[in-house]
Amino acid sequence: MKKNIKKSDLELKTDVLAELKYEPGVSVTDIGVLVKDGAVTLNGYVTSYGEKWDAVRATKRVAGVNAIADDIEVKLRDSIRRTDGEIAAAAANQINPGSTTMPAGIAVTVREGRITLEGEVEWWYQKSSAESAVQYLAGVKGVSNLITVKPRLSSADIAVDIQSAFKRNALFEAGKIQVETSGNNVTLRGKVRNYGEREEAERVAWAAAGVSSVDNEIKVEWLGSFSA
Repeated sequence: MKKNIKKSDLELKTDVLAELKYEPGVSVTDIGVLVKDGAVTLNGYVTSYGEKWDAVRATKRVAGVNAIADDIEVKLRDSIRRTDGEIAAAAANQINPGSTTMPAGIAVTVREGRITLEGEVEWWYQKSSAESAVQYLAGVKGVSNLITVKPRLSSADIAVDIQSAFKRNALFEAGKIQVETSGNNVTLRGKVRNYGEREEAERVAWAAAGVSSVDNEIKVEWLGSFSA
């Protein structure tokens, strides 16, 4: 028989700390974890923006997490400090306009170690790839991805593409997620078992050609089961 299983805040905190320790890119000794009613707050400091991103990603993998507040501060070591000009040059070098994942026309600006990406692409994965290419660069304190996705398909075509992708996905039950489109804007509704499934559904929606925004209103209702 199936029963709802709800983790206590202490159990969830223990699991999050264990997952952070398991993540090779994170130094868990400098990160604090607070949990209240399934909502996790991460605080403390890390030595790079990439480590901060890895910590949040690791927390999203933990079953029972329904919200995350990222209060981690990036404190750079002197050995990896870079001027804004050096960071901008390195970022521009990483974004290669000769590949399909890095199209031409992406502008990079840097201020006080924080990178801003702007431009227009056809696919969400191109926008995501541009951010991934710069977030681990030495000296980076943050990344603002303002790249827009240029509409190419009709609203109906986008909805069909996303629903078909959901049906192919083995990580969640497609029938529990509803897809609504208005122009090139997508709204997701329904229920999933954990934060990871919620994030995966959003990733799949963003991967559809022409999607310019995704409003993820999927609810997390973690469900465990055991036989009695």
